[in-house]
Amino acid sequence: MDSLSVDHLIGIKDLTNNDIDLIFKTADAFKEVINRPIKKVPSLRDITIANLFFENSTRTRLSFELAEKRLSSDVVNFSAASSSVKKGETLIDTVNNILSMKVDMVVMRHPNPGAAKFLSERVDARVINAGDGTHEHPTQALLDAYSIRERLGTVKGKKVVIVGDILHSRVALSNIYCLQKLGAEVMVCGPTTLIPKYIHELGVKVEHNLVKALEWCDVANMLRIQLERQDIKYFPSLREYSMQYGLTKEILDNLDKKIVVMHPGPINRGVEITSDVADSEQAIILQQVENGVAVRMAVIYLLASKIKRQ
Repeated sequence: MDSLSVDHLIGIKDLTNNDIDLIFKTADAFKEVINRPIKKVPSLRDITIANLFFENSTRTRLSFELAEKRLSSDVVNFSAASSSVKKGETLIDTVNNILSMKVDMVVMRHPNPGAAKFLSERVDARVINAGDGTHEHPTQALLDAYSIRERLGTVKGKKVVIVGDILHSRVALSNIYCLQKLGAEVMVCGPTTLIPKYIHELGVKVEHNLVKALEWCDVANMLRIQLERQDIKYFPSLREYSMQYGLTKEILDNLDKKIVVMHPGPINRGVEITSDVADSEQAIILQQVENGVAVRMAVIYLLASKIKRQ
């Protein structure tokens, strides 16, 4: 069997094109599994996985948990919001306690950039980064690229615009790395205050006019405004943001081509996209959710296969 070149999934930057290709091929196989009447495979019956979420998350945590259970692994869920972390326990203490329970793999979301890498260097378990601060969210980028490939046949040569709060988004950064590796052209679009200064160094185009960006692209990935990460006001009001950068059915219908609309969720309906766009045939938001389980199954399975060899 082919294997990944990495022992942990910390960021897209660490993956080779062959790694991404292998993850996608494995996800194709698992997608068939989750559409069968019996949705489980016994692949990881002897593997224990701990989900450590030091930040609130519903969709990503549920997606990982479902992926783990579909692979028949044992799952330990840990929510820091209701844990000893609140009492001053450190990340390493928490993890060591969990590892002493003989956990093979850790899926971790943490508010600090670099937390997953820090962990992977200090514990004897495979680590999957489920989002570290505003840094990376690799499985989201993989499932987004996988969803584009599924709808358009390939990612290579496609034009993808990422719209919205680029500054606070780990999804944007991971997506940029992943799409560029796979040969797509990437543009970011949003208010000047929400576009990071370093963005030009990543080789992406910048556009502040939503309609121009949509006329250019094949795919529009509409990001959520991350109000919980904004310590100052970056734009006057949500209503004003929505008027300039909200995607409506009218804007979509006035384009001279049909573009694909994506959203990593959760959607603020009526802010970054209207309900009739979210529910339209051009949106692949629900496919992204389904593909998220298949892609995460693939990542977990491929990393777990390295455990067994030791």
